[in-house]
Amino acid sequence: MRNPSGLLLVTDRAGSPMGLVERIEAALAGGARWIWFRDRDLDAVSRRVLAEELMGPVREVGARLIVGGDVALARAIGADGVHLGGGAMPPDIAAARRDLPPGCLLGISAHSPVEVIRAAQAGVDYATLSPIFATLSKPGYGPALGPDVLKRGPRPTIPVFALGGVTPANAGACRDAGFSGIAVMGGVMGAVDSRAVVGAYLDAWETRN
Repeated sequence: MRNPSGLLLVTDRAGSPMGLVERIEAALAGGARWIWFRDRDLDAVSRRVLAEELMGPVREVGARLIVGGDVALARAIGADGVHLGGGAMPPDIAAARRDLPPGCLLGISAHSPVEVIRAAQAGVDYATLSPIFATLSKPGYGPALGPDVLKRGPRPTIPVFALGGVTPANAGACRDAGFSGIAVMGGVMGAVDSRAVVGAYLDAWETRN
């Protein structure tokens, strides 16, 4: 299954000085085409309302929205898939796959290549691997894995996106080390100009030396 973009944008309204919908609209204007709606601290009603508000601008530009950890919400709003947390086990993956409509993406958060391989065997389409670089938003997952982490073991059979401390300056190192894309949260959510920053990330990912 082809991924929508080499950039997976992760939402975090708490880390954004502007409203999340406005933030995502600016990111979409900058070229973002794949949004992971995270913000799992909201109550169910508020989260659905916000998800539905995001769907409008996402659909207007032909982008895709995936929902973090809630298959029922993804189905209710017609999202393009679900991203499961790192604690998801093979039965959880199987259940999500069974309950999602055909063609929906199923991703997972991983913190080691072994977790990626296990998730791939269980049927996910892609994984994020973190933290690749040191990051303030992921302090509890141990030391940075480094962009060469995929070279230190069996190669995953699914696309893997580098997450954690990724910047336009180091995005190319992730690409050159074998990652299929980059996942970014704080670098865009906290930016003064998220449209420009998204453009910088995309340029850095797509430009080969």
